[in-house]
Amino acid sequence: MIALYNAQDADGYVALMTDAACEATYRGAVLRDGKENVRSGLKAMFAQFPENRANIVSSYVLGEAVVLHETVSRAPDGEQFEVMSIYSFSDDKVDRVEFIR
Repeated sequence: MIALYNAQDADGYVALMTDAACEATYRGAVLRDGKENVRSGLKAMFAQFPENRANIVSSYVLGEAVVLHETVSRAPDGEQFEVMSIYSFSDDKVDRVEFIR
């Protein structure tokens, strides 16, 4: 998924998600509800930040959850930040992603 994200392939990214998937803050507000809202949100972000990239610092798998520690840069000389992304699955597709930033 991160390779698709870095290629700014919103369609390929959401193809790995359930129809009801969402992105949210950790234990908080839903940012994008449903696959189509994730797709449109990503497309808008990619248009705003065409050089946006995420790099995985470390990853952990426990049961049906995957946790990624990432560094994200909006542009080579732009804003940079760290994020923990928690991916929950339903069968073989991502059902929820929660972000700690």
